[in-house]
Amino acid sequence: MSEIDKRARTARGGSPFLTMKQTAFHLGLSLRSLQRLHAAGKGPRARRHGGSWRFHIEDIEAWSLAGGVGGAHD
Repeated sequence: MSEIDKRARTARGGSPFLTMKQTAFHLGLSLRSLQRLHAAGKGPRARRHGGSWRFHIEDIEAWSLAGGVGGAHD
C-alpha cells in the first residue's frame, strides 16, 4: 500500500466525510493552510454538518486532481 493510500485510509476513519484536520492531513497541508484556502473559497468543496465544515473524500480527490484550484461551498 502506498503512503498516499495509507494517509487516505487513516484520514477516512470509516466515514466518507472528513473534518478540516483530517482533510489537511490527507492532502499533506497544514491545518492553517487549508483554513486559508477554505476561507478564500479556493479549497475543496465543503459542507456544513452540525455547525462544522466537512469534506467528502470524493470532493477532496476531485479538487486535488484538478490541480487544487477553485472550490465551492454549500
